[in-house]
Amino acid sequence: MIAESWRAARSSVPPGHLDAAGCDVPSDRTLDAVVGHLRHEREVGGYRAVPDLHASRAALAALVGAGADDVALLESGTAAMAALLGGWPLPPGSRVGVTRAEYGSTLMLLYRLARLRDWKLLELPVDDDSRLDPGGLASMLAGGLDLVVLSHISSHRGVVQPAVAVGRLCRAAGVPLVLDVCQSLGHVDTGGADATAYVGTSRKWLAGPRGVGFLIVPGLAGDMDAAAPALGGHDWVKGEAAPLAGAARYETSEGPIAARAGFGVAVLEHWALGPAAVHAHLAELGVTARRLLDGIGGWRAGEPLDEPSAIVTLRPPPGVDPEAAVEDARSRAAEASLLIGTVPVGRAPADLPTPVLRISPSPGAYQEDLHALARVLDR
Repeated sequence: MIAESWRAARSSVPPGHLDAAGCDVPSDRTLDAVVGHLRHEREVGGYRAVPDLHASRAALAALVGAGADDVALLESGTAAMAALLGGWPLPPGSRVGVTRAEYGSTLMLLYRLARLRDWKLLELPVDDDSRLDPGGLASMLAGGLDLVVLSHISSHRGVVQPAVAVGRLCRAAGVPLVLDVCQSLGHVDTGGADATAYVGTSRKWLAGPRGVGFLIVPGLAGDMDAAAPALGGHDWVKGEAAPLAGAARYETSEGPIAARAGFGVAVLEHWALGPAAVHAHLAELGVTARRLLDGIGGWRAGEPLDEPSAIVTLRPPPGVDPEAAVEDARSRAAEASLLIGTVPVGRAPADLPTPVLRISPSPGAYQEDLHALARVLDR
C-alpha cells in the first residue's frame, strides 16, 4: 500500500531509482509547490511572496517531538551543522565526543573548531559495525564530556544508532546531544531521543527539493546563537545583534524560499503516508536487498543483514582495485537503467577503508530493480 501510494503521487520517476539516500524523487505536489511559488514571486515580487510555513514547520518538528518555533530552515544539513556548532558557546578545553563513523563535513568542522577554540575531540566507543556502545558512552560521560555529536544513520553505512539510549544517557549526565538526522528523518523512527538539537535535510528520505536543510532546537537555551548573526534572525539593539526568540535566530533573511515551500509540502505528504508505515516498509526493503545482494559477485554487505534501515552498502570483492570495482559496478548499473550511489572514503575518513556501493530504495522501489542489480553485480 505504501509503495502504491508513493508511486501514485509521482507521475514521473527515473527508471531503476535506488538512491534515496542521495536524492529522493519529489512528488508532483512538491514540484508544483516549488514552481508555483516561483511564479508567484515573478507576479508580485519576491519579498511580497511569503509562504505560510507554520504548519509545515510544526509537522517537521513533530517528527522529533518538538514545536514549530523550534525549527530553523537553512540551505543544507552541512550549513545547519555549521551554524549550530559554530555558534555553540563551549569554553576552551571543552571535551566533544564523536564516533569514527561521523560524516566527513562534520569532522572537518569539528577539527577546525577544536583548533580555533581549544576543544578536545574524543572518539566514542563503537562495535565492529561502528554502532555506538551505550556502556562505553556512559563511562565517558562519567569521566567528563561537554557535548556529544552523533549521526543517527551514517551516509556510508546503514547502521541505526541507539539514539534513544544515547539521549537518555546524555540527559542523565546533563550533556547536550546533537543528533544528525539527515539520513534518518523520514526513514526510521526519530522520536524519543530528546536531543538538544537535530540537524537534517530536505532532499533525502523526506523527498523534498535540494537546497533546504534545517535545525530543530527544542527549548533553545538563551546563550546559544548562530555562528554569524544576520538580520533574518536578529534585531539590532543598542549596537548589538540581539537574537530572535526560538530557532529563528539561525535563519537569514535570504534563501531558496520556493524550495522551502516545496519541502513543506513533502513533510505534510510524509505524514499523510503514515511515518510508522513508511519506516516499516523501508526496513523491509533494506533487509530484502541485503539478503539478496550480500555475496553476489563477491560483494559483501557493510551492515548486519537484518539491520532495520533501507541504506544498503556493499564492499568490493577481495583482490580487486576497490575504486575501480565500485566505479565499474556503478557504470554497469547505469547501463542497465539502475541509479545507485557510491560512497568515497572522504565521506567517513575515520571509518571507511575503501569506497563502497550504496543502494537505498525509496518507498516506491520495485523488487524487480533489486533483482536486476543482482544480475549486474554477478557478472
